[in-house]
Amino acid sequence: MQRRGPILVDGPVEVELEDGSTVFSDRFRVALCTCRRSRRYPWCDTSHRDRV
Repeated sequence: MQRRGPILVDGPVEVELEDGSTVFSDRFRVALCTCRRSRRYPWCDTSHRDRV
């Protein structure tokens, strides 16, 4: 799958990172970063817009 933007997921959501740690968001919808440019990874902060 190739994407230029985030994947929207209905929350709450818990994400397991590569290092085994987990992060949690209790928001009703979250945007997961697919480009790894986000300063808030794994949450999207729209940094992908600067380099499209």
